[in-house]
Amino acid sequence: MPASALLLALGSAVLHAAWNLLLARARDVQAAAAATFVISVVVALPFALVWWRADAAVWPYALASTSLEIVYVVALALAYRGGEMSFAYPLTRGLAPVLALAFGVLVVGDGVSPTAAVGVLLVGVGVVLVRGVATHGDARALLLVATIATTIAAYTLVDREGIQHAGALTYFVLTLAGPCVVYPPLVGLRAMRRELNAETIAAGVANLGSYSLALLALRHAPAAPVLAVRASSVVIATVLAGRLLAERVSRGRLAGSVLVFAGIALLAL
Repeated sequence: MPASALLLALGSAVLHAAWNLLLARARDVQAAAAATFVISVVVALPFALVWWRADAAVWPYALASTSLEIVYVVALALAYRGGEMSFAYPLTRGLAPVLALAFGVLVVGDGVSPTAAVGVLLVGVGVVLVRGVATHGDARALLLVATIATTIAAYTLVDREGIQHAGALTYFVLTLAGPCVVYPPLVGLRAMRRELNAETIAAGVANLGSYSLALLALRHAPAAPVLAVRASSVVIATVLAGRLLAERVSRGRLAGSVLVFAGIALLAL
């Protein structure tokens, strides 16, 4: 993997962890989530219009993906409002590729390599450590985690096909259009204005930046190593949550996030 691709993929991972961190520390997480995604689209839209490329075949994928993004944004905001980022982030990012792999095996008939099998095992052990073997009464948090992970897996599978029919920024705007139209009225424009500050703007730009750096990394290296490096955001987010959000990140949770990262990396490879 070239050094340029490595740095771009690491930058993408850092920015992805950063915008989630900024969202999780907001006073009104739901309003901040709505504002974050609107800002991302507003920043991306002028560039998307200049380099607009979309054929008619993109619309079924874009509509499916943007619908899934609505569920993702709503569930993510609820997870961060009522729970810890160091719990939700590694679990959702770890379970999503496992669910995507399971779909490929059960529906498409794909095989599972020994490396992928080990990756699933590492994610499973990591999830147990992050959750904690003695944790009780977290059914709501686990339901939200399962919802987020399922939507990530689903829109990833949809986007793999959809991106073939549109430019990258065009597709970014199309897929995030749903949350930008549906979510703001639900949380209220007044609440969004209260959360429109430097941190929310930074989160919106970081969201777009993470996406853009990942695309640039893919120009210099194959998808598998880029995805593996980007998975480091799991560890980055967990460490930052402990330091900047004052969450109690135990050694077990940190070790679990490292195992989740290793499992995702193996699944990507």
